[in-house]
Parts: sequence; structure tokens; C-alpha cells
Amino acid sequence: MKNNKMNNKLKKLRDVWNFLWNGNSIWSWIFNIVVAFLLIKFVFYPGIGLLLKTDYPIVAVVSESMEHGQSFDSWWNSDADCGYICKQSDFYAIYNITSEDFQKFNFKNGFNKGDLIIVIGKKPEQIKVGDVIVFMGYVRDKRAPIIHRVIKKFYNENVNQYYFQTKGDHNTRSLYSEMQISKQDILGVGIFRIPYLGYVKLWFVDFLIRIGVVRADEVLS
Repeated sequence: MKNNKMNNKLKKLRDVWNFLWNGNSIWSWIFNIVVAFLLIKFVFYPGIGLLLKTDYPIVAVVSESMEHGQSFDSWWNSDADCGYICKQSDFYAIYNITSEDFQKFNFKNGFNKGDLIIVIGKKPEQIKVGDVIVFMGYVRDKRAPIIHRVIKKFYNENVNQYYFQTKGDHNTRSLYSEMQISKQDILGVGIFRIPYLGYVKLWFVDFLIRIGVVRADEVLS
């Protein structure tokens, strides 16, 4: 009798296992997505973060602020805001960054909305002009991660720490919230780009918004 009960329990477990992992129903499909999401969010992502020394080891680009959309020379001569209408070349000249300097930077041609960027944690003294950093700034008056390029690095002796100014390559000027970025707000430095794979995250977030799991104004990055 005990053996029969045990066999029945094992059979039920096998049936559940087959339904969840081998079934073709919408529920087994949803279950697999949920499990994959939980594994990525709570196992894979924290593990990669520990290895790369940052809480944001992989970020999906959600805006066009780093896009060039054309050849380097065309972008370099596109419009910028120097307090008057100028060219990008004129804007960067204010910070002593030449065309030759820029073309030695990582992501010299920027990157696109939907790209995935691999991020590594670095100390402020290791971050240099031209690096692309992820930092906490303001998007539509709400705190959110931003990924832009460092155009100025300066040291405040009074508080004994470095500060940074950034700018999106596509933007005409620096945003107010990126004029003086402290080490407390820096989440890491971008080191590698995976084109368009970030759209997987963007589509998934859009799906969550559509079904009412999250609000659109809660998802900024």
C-alpha cells in the first residue's frame, strides 16, 4: 500500500514536471519565462555583478542620447550648444578634446538604443575623460541610471574627492544633473557593447506595462 502511494506521488511529480518543462500550453510557457527571469535576476545577474564589482553589470540602452547615426566626421560637425549654436567639435574644444582624442575613446562611434552594455566597477581615480560611465542622474525629474561619456574630470580638495561631467554623444550639451557627478552616484564604466540585444529587456518591460504589472513612469532605464 505504501509503495502504491509513493508510486502515485512520483507519477504526479513526473506529470507536473513534464507539464511545466515539456508541455506546449500557454501556462507551461509562462512558467518557463518566469523561472528564466528569476534565475537571471536573482542568480546570474548578481553573480556577474559580484565578478565585475558593480550592481549594474549589464545595462540596456533605452534612449538615443549616445547615437551618432552617421559617419564620425558628419557627427563631429553636427549641431551642438555652446551657449550659442555651434558644432560638436566646438563644444568638445571647450574641454580640450580634439577629434584625434575622441577617436581613441572607447565607443568612439557611440552606441544605439537597444544595445546591451557590459559594465565594470572602477574607483574614481581610475576613471578618465572619454570613458562611458553609468551613473544615477535625473530623467524627467526622477532618479534613474544614465549612461553617458565623461568630458571633464576634476578634483575638489575641500572634500578630497573627484567629480565628473558627462555628455551624451548625441546630445547638444550636458544635462544639469551631469555637471558634477560624485563617486557616490557612479555605478560603473562601460567596457563592451552587444548590439541590439537590449531590445529583449525593452520588449519584456513593455509587456509588463501593457498587462499592468508596472507603470510606464516607473520604468526609466
